[in-house]
Amino acid sequence: MVTRIGGFRRKTRSKLRKNIRQRGKISLSNYFKQYDIGAKVILVGEPAVHKGMFFPRFKGKAGVVTGKQGSCYNVEIKDGKKVKTLIVHPVHLRER
Repeated sequence: MVTRIGGFRRKTRSKLRKNIRQRGKISLSNYFKQYDIGAKVILVGEPAVHKGMFFPRFKGKAGVVTGKQGSCYNVEIKDGKKVKTLIVHPVHLRER
């Protein structure tokens, strides 16, 4: 069999790109944001931070915070009929 070429960020050039006016240093208030359990959030990837990023297929999905794991949060989303739990850093989350 042939091994799969590419990794986590493969074919995401347009998906993981910022607008020219949004480039630069990231906001520390977004980096250290606190969320309560049960809060509704939207997955918005911050391309400058690779730590705690979700798989790019889930960009724009809405979910619910179910817990905290270290500095990241457990977020439950629905992928079709299946419920999936992602471990996401708060810099990649926005309140709904």
